[in-house]
Amino acid sequence: QVQLVESGGGLVQAGGSLRLSCSASGLTFSNYAMGWFRQAPGKEREFVVAITWNGGRTYYADSVKGRFTISRDNAKNTLYLQMSSLKPKDTAVYYCAAGIGLGVTRGEDYNFWGQGTQVTVSS
Repeated sequence: QVQLVESGGGLVQAGGSLRLSCSASGLTFSNYAMGWFRQAPGKEREFVVAITWNGGRTYYADSVKGRFTISRDNAKNTLYLQMSSLKPKDTAVYYCAAGIGLGVTRGEDYNFWGQGTQVTVSS
């Protein structure tokens, strides 16, 4: 049974930082591209950032470029998202996802999803 468990969310002031983690089990983690998506209240889920299976390439949404950094540790089956210079508009539930296809920026590119972790940025 595949499980993706996010952690590290919370409440932070604008300009602050958070690091999200996603622990994976039940799959060969190093075979999968990994991504972070987010969904704010009343809005559709949106792509945030993705990383290829070996960390060789990363893809960022324009809204987070220069502020967020994705990384992975295949030995620990863990995905990370370092978020800095946070803004109130970053407030959302953040989801990690695992995909084995060619694409990485669409929700349908991913096979497995975590339950999400809430990130709230106060002004």
